[in-house]
Amino acid sequence: MNTETNTPLLELENQIVRMLRTVFDPEIPVNIYDLGLIYKIEVSDDNIVDIEMTLTAPSCPMADFILEDVKMKVEGIEGVKGLNINLVFDPPWDRNMMSEEAQLELGFL
Repeated sequence: MNTETNTPLLELENQIVRMLRTVFDPEIPVNIYDLGLIYKIEVSDDNIVDIEMTLTAPSCPMADFILEDVKMKVEGIEGVKGLNINLVFDPPWDRNMMSEEAQLELGFL
């Protein structure tokens, strides 16, 4: 594996994670990344980003707001050429998917 070739993709993925940490469900004071709503981030060699994510509940009233925020912020990162968001509900989200920081913030620890 040529790490020189993969370094820009890794840096882009790190930028995406940093940006996702600025996306919040307005009803929950924790970002969607630390909530465990992001299942997968893949960046292709041509800088197309595929994100697989879920919501805390299939009937989340803020779904459109959250998805639009993800879209605007990730597409705004320099170098991102396109974005595909795949919204999934399997496996279903539960609070065990949250980071320790998120659990602490929400009083679960």
